[in-house]
Amino acid sequence: MRKFYFLLFIAIQSQIIFAQKATIKGTVVDSRTKETLVGVNVYAEGGQGTTTDVFGNYVLEINAGDCKINYTFVGYAPVKREFNIKADEQRILNISMLEDSKILDEVVVSAGRHEQKLADLTVSVELLKPEILENTSTTSLEKALQRVPGVTIYEDQASIRGGSGYSYGAGSRVLLLMDDLPLLSGSSGEAKWFIIPIENIDQVEIIKGAASAMYGSSAMNGVMNVRTGWPTNHPQTKLISYSGLYLNPERSELKWWGNTLQSFNGYQIMHSQKFGNFDLVVNGNLYNDQGYRKDQKNQRLGLNVKTRYRSKKVEGLTYGLNANAFRRWGTNFLFWRAEKEFDANLNDSIYKAYPYEPGGTVMELTNTYAIVDPFITYYRGKNKHSLKGRMLYINNENDNEQNNKDYMYYGEYQFQRALSESMVLNAGASALYCDSEADIFGNMYHYSSAAAIFTQLDKKFKKLNLSFGARIEGYGDGSEKMEWKPVLRAGANYQIAKTTFARASFGQGYRYPTIAEKYTQANMDAVNVLPNNNLKSETGWSVEAALKQGFTFSNWQGYIDVAGFFTEYNDMIEFRFDTYIPDNWSPGSNLGFEEFYNELMKHIGFKALNISKVQISGLDVGLAGQGAFGNLPVRFLAGYTFINPVDFSKDTNNTTSFLKYRFRHNAKIDLEVSYKQLSIGGSFEYFSKMVAIDKIFEEEVEVVLGNLVIPTGIYVFPGMKEYRQRNEGGEYYIDMRVAWDINANSKLAIVLKNALNREYMIRPGDVQPPRNITLQYSLRL
Repeated sequence: MRKFYFLLFIAIQSQIIFAQKATIKGTVVDSRTKETLVGVNVYAEGGQGTTTDVFGNYVLEINAGDCKINYTFVGYAPVKREFNIKADEQRILNISMLEDSKILDEVVVSAGRHEQKLADLTVSVELLKPEILENTSTTSLEKALQRVPGVTIYEDQASIRGGSGYSYGAGSRVLLLMDDLPLLSGSSGEAKWFIIPIENIDQVEIIKGAASAMYGSSAMNGVMNVRTGWPTNHPQTKLISYSGLYLNPERSELKWWGNTLQSFNGYQIMHSQKFGNFDLVVNGNLYNDQGYRKDQKNQRLGLNVKTRYRSKKVEGLTYGLNANAFRRWGTNFLFWRAEKEFDANLNDSIYKAYPYEPGGTVMELTNTYAIVDPFITYYRGKNKHSLKGRMLYINNENDNEQNNKDYMYYGEYQFQRALSESMVLNAGASALYCDSEADIFGNMYHYSSAAAIFTQLDKKFKKLNLSFGARIEGYGDGSEKMEWKPVLRAGANYQIAKTTFARASFGQGYRYPTIAEKYTQANMDAVNVLPNNNLKSETGWSVEAALKQGFTFSNWQGYIDVAGFFTEYNDMIEFRFDTYIPDNWSPGSNLGFEEFYNELMKHIGFKALNISKVQISGLDVGLAGQGAFGNLPVRFLAGYTFINPVDFSKDTNNTTSFLKYRFRHNAKIDLEVSYKQLSIGGSFEYFSKMVAIDKIFEEEVEVVLGNLVIPTGIYVFPGMKEYRQRNEGGEYYIDMRVAWDINANSKLAIVLKNALNREYMIRPGDVQPPRNITLQYSLRL
């Protein structure tokens, strides 16, 4: 009986102790800016946890007595509070957190769809900050991305570590995102750089390697996520005005203009402000370029609005609507006219298009883009629900009967839960629908649709980080039944020493063919682009092993990152030039030679094909940091990339197994030194000779029909062979800049691009601008 009473007493006491609860609540802010911090982890040691809501507030029920509460947030030094609290007590505990300024502690969101430190990531990620955009007088984002290690921009097409070559504006293996939503055209998969509001970029995150498990098709070579800014506690207005001149080229015979130099100018303006619970950002940009190439001129106007409302009635609820509108007028250049044009004495045509006429490679065009992005976010405890949508409208009008209209609709739901202080789960679903009507698609209506579910789990141990992700996505375009692709990814990061991190990752990727790759039928002067209705989706995988070594000594800090990588693609989609005679082709027996020749020419051109197998291996080295020589602050960013891309198919239009439109070596560096109110900077880039290009670009193409050899008379780039021979050692250029801080709010800068006035190309037929100079004034209020 005594045992029974004793056990009853213990049980009653346990219930009394268990019932002794208390509550803490408060707001977490940045100690410097006093901005509220959203998503801070608040955990009682050995007990419950929560996260701060959209106002930076938290409420946590804890056991009464002695308590230890931890506050952690990526990019900030952790905070711990120890105290004694009585039963049923409600205590207000406001916290200020100090931002960690170490480069290795930079915050990245794209890699795992939640905040993570740069040093903890299991994949290679590069960051591009807005300061470099302003300091280099960047008018369009792709120009600045060329400075990022491992990244090459072929005109408007992005490639990471040689994963893509030049594909004539159709298809992309690098997914461009703006605020986590896709910014590729629905029909061609082409990145729309111009619509990005460069005046309101907060950060650009570049993931290197296959990312399809988290982001789907088009992310098989990587992701570029542009994150735009929101208002702070203080209203901000920014104005940038710039004007520049194209100076005369090194060879005077290339100058086609008169005594008045060609010019360009533009304006960028942005205002952001909080009105109670309502956030508003309004910005716009205007650009006018007379062009350094004959008959190529461009004007563009962009307007953008971001809105966000934090609900007073529903705790943790945020919703809003973002909108962008863009219009561009001018001409579009594709190929130069000639370097020598069959005449050794004629050297004046690389700044002229070939030829200027309807159907040629210069088009008069008008582009209209519009974006509408509604979103809802809801925080509740350790859970976050996010629902986002995007409607992208594109209307391209030109003078060569190649008009097209695109509509792209995208929706995504994402659920995130902090399973513990060291484990985060992400899961979600997405859907995509595109339709297009275009002259070049056979004047037919085409559509495509996709649907997917995905998940990722990130677990952090004391020194080890693990990441696992999976996705299954279906795609269809009405031509056949829905095709489904499952993909996986996994990665690990181990902290060997205080600032030494080793990582390894594996990722699968896939990409469905775009409408443009399957159905385009067009003529650009004498060159045809032919459709391929039988095009299949491409698949691949990549692995990476890397070491990131941070360094801190004296007043210097930074890191060096060395990564070895290997990528394999199967059924890789690539445009190839050849003679494509249909099996049922019958030109007729009564045709004369000229008529026969004209009929034959309709079947000669570029067509998107599946290449059986491609492998790309290489080394990617990055170096970034900041410090000072005495009282001279210094910032630097440098990189070197080596690739060996091997084509295992038999391409008669390629004289080597080296995959076309790639550089074996690419090196780049950006350096800036400051003294009081003055800063001086410069950048250098070198890329080795492009080993392989289409044979049609270097010589006349002959068509072989049995024993009959027919000269086509096609010279797309007369003089290209001689030009490439003259540049066997590769290409390089140097940019320079100087800026003066007039006061705390205004700055005057001079930027000299292509300072050595080099003639260089990144893709065939697209010679870059001669030396040009820009004067820029910036004002912040």
